[in-house]
Amino acid sequence: MTDTPQFSDEELEAARVLFAGQATFMMGAVKMDGLPDPDLPEVCFAGRSNVGKSSLINGLVGHKKLARASNEPGRTREINFFVLADKIRLVDLPGYGFARVSRSTANKFQDLGRQYLRGRPNLKRVYLLIDARHGLKEVDKEALDALDLSAVSYQIVLTKADKIKPHEAAALMVKTQGQIAKRPAAFPRVIATSAEKGDGLPELRAEIKAVCEA
Repeated sequence: MTDTPQFSDEELEAARVLFAGQATFMMGAVKMDGLPDPDLPEVCFAGRSNVGKSSLINGLVGHKKLARASNEPGRTREINFFVLADKIRLVDLPGYGFARVSRSTANKFQDLGRQYLRGRPNLKRVYLLIDARHGLKEVDKEALDALDLSAVSYQIVLTKADKIKPHEAAALMVKTQGQIAKRPAAFPRVIATSAEKGDGLPELRAEIKAVCEA
């Protein structure tokens, strides 16, 4: 399904061991001055509301209820921090494209996410989640523009790839790589994942471990 890097068995196993370590919810922040000290490398997960951020985080660490998933778009209205093995922080940003909150409320929490992206010195990479059933939408392109402007390295992760056929997933990966090819801050590799089936998660764990140790 995936066109992922060919990590060695040793690298995949080291990443599996890391993500099998203790993962705990640290805090939720609603203001920049409430963020934890930038003393650990961080990767963050961004995407449209209901794209599957919580499910992906839970799948990566092997905990069903670490990150709270909801069928109601826009439930995550703060920046949530999770600590993995006292070595890495996984950060869940508020979703964009709110369907059930006011425009002013949506702007408030999206502004918080933008401030985090611009002002976090220990942020190693943003993983921008895209629903494989829909591909990049206009609202996603706005997020890409903001990430390019912030000059933060980001990588596209297709979620729910098990909901489409393997050849469709492969074609979408090629198409998406073409769409981001000229974007200055985009990491050129796209990963297709399924939190439900576990597809792509070993490679994504290895990506995260590598970028945090670089």
